[in-house]
Amino acid sequence: MRPLARAGGWLLAHRLPRRVLTVPGVVLVLLAIVTTVPLWLLLAAAVSPWLPGRWRPLRLLCFVLLWLLLEVTALAALGWLWLVNRGRVHTPAATAAHYRLLGWLTGHLVAAAHRLFGIRLALDGAALPTPPGDAERGGARPLLVLSRHAGPGDSLLLVHELLAVYDREPRIVLKDALQLDPTVDVLVNRLPSRFISPHPPPGSGVADQVGQLAASMDGDDALVIFPEGGNFTERRRLRAIAKLESGGRSAHAAAARRMRHLVAPRPGGVLAALDAAPRADVVFVGHTGLEELDSVGDLWRGLPLDSEVRARFWTVPAGEVPTGRAARIAWLYDWWTYLDTWISGRRSNTEENLSDRA
Repeated sequence: MRPLARAGGWLLAHRLPRRVLTVPGVVLVLLAIVTTVPLWLLLAAAVSPWLPGRWRPLRLLCFVLLWLLLEVTALAALGWLWLVNRGRVHTPAATAAHYRLLGWLTGHLVAAAHRLFGIRLALDGAALPTPPGDAERGGARPLLVLSRHAGPGDSLLLVHELLAVYDREPRIVLKDALQLDPTVDVLVNRLPSRFISPHPPPGSGVADQVGQLAASMDGDDALVIFPEGGNFTERRRLRAIAKLESGGRSAHAAAARRMRHLVAPRPGGVLAALDAAPRADVVFVGHTGLEELDSVGDLWRGLPLDSEVRARFWTVPAGEVPTGRAARIAWLYDWWTYLDTWISGRRSNTEENLSDRA
C-alpha cells in the first residue's frame, strides 16, 4: 500500500501527469467494459440470485457503466468549454457554464441512485433560503454550510440539493485525493473551490484558503465545509479525541467523547470562513442513512436498496453567530453535540420501524 500511497501523493502534487494518466484511463476503462458488456451482464445476472439484495451486482454494474459514461461525456464538455472560452475558464460566464455542467452531472447521478437503488432524500424541518432573481443586489445573504460527513455520496446529495433545489452556487472544500477522479479534478478546479489534505502540515495555509473562498461570496453562493475532515468512522472518532486530549483541550475531548455518531469538528476552516464572510448565514446539516457504508466492502455487502436518507437543515442568521474565537469554537461544539443527538433520535426511530416490520 505504501508504494501506491506515494504514487498517489506524487500525482496529487503534479497536475499535468495526473491528468495525462486519469483522463485516458477513464476512457479506456469505459471502452473495456462497453466492449465486453454482454459478458459482464451475464456474469452479474448469474451471481445475483446467490447474493443478498435484489439483483445487487447487476444494479452496481449498471451504475458503474452509467457513471463512466457521464464521466466521459463531462470530460468532453469540459474540453469544449475550454475551447469556446479560449482557455479563459474563470470568467463569470465560464463559471456559470461550469455550474450548469455540475448540475447536469449531479442530477443524473442522483437520479441513477434513485432508480437503481431506490435511494431517496427526505428533508425534515425548514428549507434553506433561496436567493431572489438578482442576488448581486444584496437581496440574499451567502451561506456557510457545515455538514457532517458520513457515507458515500453525502457530498453529492448536498451539492445537488444546493444547485437544483435552492439555486445556490456551491463552493466546496474537498479532500485532495478526489482529484484522482478526472472529472472532479478538471471541473471543480475550474470553480471557486479548494482541494486540501485531510492532514495538512503546520503552516500549510489551509484556513487562509478557506477564508479566501468565503471572502468573495455573493448572495447566491454557498460555501460547503465538512468540519470533521473525513467520513465518520469509530477509528477517526477515537483518534480525534486522543488528539484533543494530547493537546490539553480536555473540555473539547469530553464533548467529543459524548458524541457517538460524529467526529470532533476541526474549527480552523470554519473560523476563517466566519471571519471572512460576516454577512453569511450559517447552515448546519445533519443526515443519516449512509453512515454504515465506508469502504468498498461495505458498499458490496450493505448498499441500501429502497432506503431513505433523512436530512435536516438548521439556519443560524449571521447576526446570531457569536463573536470571538473561544465563543465560536464552543458554539461549534454545541451544535455538533446537537447534531449527534438528532442523529441518535433518527437512528433509534429507524431501528424501531425495522423491528416493527420484522
